Amino acid sequence: MENKVQINPATQLANLGKELDVPFLKLLGVRFLSAEMGKGEILLALKPEHNNTWEVAHGGVLLTLMDVAMAVAARSADSGDRSVVTIELKNNFMQAATGILRVKADTVRHTATLAFCEAKLYNDQGEICCMSTGTFKYLKRLATRNADGERVVNDDLR
Repeated sequence: MENKVQINPATQLANLGKELDVPFLKLLGVRFLSAEMGKGEILLALKPEHNNTWEVAHGGVLLTLMDVAMAVAARSADSGDRSVVTIELKNNFMQAATGILRVKADTVRHTATLAFCEAKLYNDQGEICCMSTGTFKYLKRLATRNADGERVVNDDLR
């Protein structure tokens, strides 16, 4: 007799993709799904600690997801693989978000120094819970000093 392990579909989805090497995103449990040709996609399986007092996703969690997905999209649009910082972010909360959340972002236009992006956040029923637009500034990696005082250019830890 063969023992089959049943995996909860929500657990399977939560383990998709890979972890981004950013401490805050690790804490939240954000999973990176894809980044190519000016598009980015991330996933988060909500936990009770992500919720507000109404037991739905806290707006700060949703805004973080939108920001991250658009930054991923902006970086994937840049042939120089530069980092980005958020210059402006606008979000419309459309309905409460629960379950497993997926954010799909697109770079609408990019210049030598800026990327203009948009994103949509979907719940696990495929309903749009919020939409965002954002402006991101491209930055080259700058040298810093290590513990010995030597100038180094750190790896970008996405």
